[in-house]
Amino acid sequence: MSKKPRAARTLLSLCLLAPMCSADISGTPAVQAFIRQVSKQSGYPPQDLQRIFAQVDIQEKVLDAMSKPYEAKPWHQYRKLFLTEARIQGGLSFWSSNSAALDNANRRYGVEPEIIVAIIGIETSYGQNTGNYRVIDALSTLAFAYPKRAEFFRKELANFLTLTRKEAMDPLLPKGSYAGAMGLPQFMPSSYLAYAVDLDGDMKRNIWSNPADAIGSVANYFAHSGWIKGEPVAYAATATETTDTPSSKDIRPSQTIGQIKAGGVRIQGANVPSSTPARLFSLSGENGTELWVGLQNLYAITRYNHSPLYAMAAFQLSRELLCRHAHLATDCR
Repeated sequence: MSKKPRAARTLLSLCLLAPMCSADISGTPAVQAFIRQVSKQSGYPPQDLQRIFAQVDIQEKVLDAMSKPYEAKPWHQYRKLFLTEARIQGGLSFWSSNSAALDNANRRYGVEPEIIVAIIGIETSYGQNTGNYRVIDALSTLAFAYPKRAEFFRKELANFLTLTRKEAMDPLLPKGSYAGAMGLPQFMPSSYLAYAVDLDGDMKRNIWSNPADAIGSVANYFAHSGWIKGEPVAYAATATETTDTPSSKDIRPSQTIGQIKAGGVRIQGANVPSSTPARLFSLSGENGTELWVGLQNLYAITRYNHSPLYAMAAFQLSRELLCRHAHLATDCR
């Protein structure tokens, strides 16, 4: 069993480090302080919050999952998790079944169907795996037993309580990921409050079982993250041996295409103005270092998930989906 921070071990010791803790945590000082804070800020009745937290289960499985993120893998392994034939075929089927909603989202928010489909495909395999943890359990575990990011998750827990009250949902029912992400697009509660939309006009923002609302919500998120309609995302590149090849830790477009080319880099297939903001970066490919030039739209993907590996996987999956959708080819690489 992995070693846990002292605060986490203290809380989990209520249940002898069992996978699920059924002890009532509502009376602990941390939870009581949280209840007072949320009640004061939002007007949530404290007796209701007391009842909710009396039914919360602290889960060690959540803490274990947080210690093993996919993004810790090198690019050539990470890519294989998402660029699979099953995920590509699933994306084509999802695209076909939801073409009207995708076209509507494109017109309304200026975000292309292929990137929306790719995001939902990476997040939940088009709704097949939206998570089996109660959101209230996942967020409470991380808010009160994960000191490393407790402040962030307490805010998300407060946001979750706000959204369930606003949407007239029982906070003990919604399920999501081990990190508290929800629905087809795996929105955190703050993202739901800020970006979830009712695309089909049924007066509900249902990202759990309504693909149209999930599609519109992803598009709205991207529109607010700087996505530029019709613009490219990234280009493969080659360079001389003397060219500096920065890592992928920061892909903010802080250079220009002209500056990158002046450094001895050849950009494959690029036909964009020299003044276009861009960023040269490298990835650990299966056959050695890969060079890429990312543009604003690649950076916009990292506003959804901060990992450059995630952004590149979403980009490459979207490109494959678009090629297959448009040409019905068996191999578009």
